[in-house]
Amino acid sequence: VKMAGDSRFPDVDTDGSEKNEETEIVVNVGGVRQVFYGDNLNQYPETRLAELINCLSGGYDSIFSLCDDYDPGKREFYFDRDPDAFKCIIDVYYFGEIHMKKGICPICFKNEMEFWKVDLKFLDDCCKTHLSEKKEELEEIARRVQLILDDLGIDASESRWKRCQKYIWKFLEKPESSYPARVIAVLSFLFILISSVVMCVGTIPDLQVVDAEGNRVEHPTLDSIETACIGWFTIEYVLRLISSPNKLHFALSFMNIVDVLAILPFYVSLTLTHLGAKLMELSNVQQAVQALRIMRIARIFKLARHSSGLQTLTYALKRSFKELGLLLMYLAVGIFVFSALGYTMEQSHPETLFKSIPQSFWWAIITMTTVGYGDIYPKTTLGKLNAAISFLCGVIAIALPIHPIINNFVRYYNKQRVLETAAKHELELMELNSAEGKAANSKSELEILAREGKEDPFHSSRLKVSHSDTFIHLLSEEKHYRTRLQSCK
Repeated sequence: VKMAGDSRFPDVDTDGSEKNEETEIVVNVGGVRQVFYGDNLNQYPETRLAELINCLSGGYDSIFSLCDDYDPGKREFYFDRDPDAFKCIIDVYYFGEIHMKKGICPICFKNEMEFWKVDLKFLDDCCKTHLSEKKEELEEIARRVQLILDDLGIDASESRWKRCQKYIWKFLEKPESSYPARVIAVLSFLFILISSVVMCVGTIPDLQVVDAEGNRVEHPTLDSIETACIGWFTIEYVLRLISSPNKLHFALSFMNIVDVLAILPFYVSLTLTHLGAKLMELSNVQQAVQALRIMRIARIFKLARHSSGLQTLTYALKRSFKELGLLLMYLAVGIFVFSALGYTMEQSHPETLFKSIPQSFWWAIITMTTVGYGDIYPKTTLGKLNAAISFLCGVIAIALPIHPIINNFVRYYNKQRVLETAAKHELELMELNSAEGKAANSKSELEILAREGKEDPFHSSRLKVSHSDTFIHLLSEEKHYRTRLQSCK
């Protein structure tokens, strides 16, 4: 052990006579040696390397508070840190900014910057973005793990109603929590499909019946199936609302608003049918009911609650607003230009189908999107040439933004898969650490019991019980050890 008064360290500048600006030190980080001068390091006096210059006059207690080891003969400081990250961090002394190299974990790099006492403001903006993304990923993993732990944990201090409320919420909202929950999720999915099919089949004239007023209405059997589906949706929504931990957030959620829009038209139309005739004319009631029945198409969006693929698609489209905006702008410009050219070129033909520029918009839309219904088409040579150029430009305009949109979808889908796997691995690590903690306690108990007496049969039985208790999973004791959420090292 190196002591402050040890004769082996005669080179320590205890009187502080040597000027810091002229001091040369050698730093060895993970086997990589770097030479620094005081004039460079003192630009940022609050950093650890600058403190090394100033600590030479403070004795070895000051030196070893900053580094892992020190060679006074070479004036070489030793650090057991990441050399790759250190090579990036020292750029601040020469260039005033830091760039994180590819392949370095952002969280580990942040920890290295904190160790060397370099402020994060020197990190370049592009690297800060990468760091913030990694932080969001770790927070999402932590959130998922915490949700799973909350589902596994049972708080005995909670009331019976609170525990029942949590059970109903987990039963309806988390199909992966149990087998009955998965069955309920499948049933809900089937009810949505059946209701959508019934809505479509009910419009077939051959399956409709004539009521007392001579109007064609849906078949009574289909009406009964529709009523049963609405009853299921209503019970499901009410139970989810009652068991929701945050009812205001639940009511304002987009998917729950969709659920209300899928249920509400049935009860409004039922009310209008039985009570509306007394307040307004029968024809007006029928029109209102018909308009409300059209709103039943909103229930198809309920599938998004049970489909991770639809949720991923929605998120990808949300992240692709810029690309979708460019696509619409390209098409809008092309539609305006080619419809105007088509109208102008077709005016010389006596049987022209281009009566006006606004009417030509329809032709330009179906041409540039390569649909081509053929209800409006050019008849002159210049008009046909204009049509050929328009659909070629349409293909290019549609193809250009498609690749970024697909990339957003694939990136988000892969990210969700990675986060899901990382959360499972985190839980496995917590179980393993819990088992190792119990094993260490059992081992120490073994040693104590062995010292107390090897021939006591009571001790022997305790040894066996301790060994079997080693493998009990204690997920609730995650606070007694560090996980990868707390450190990437």
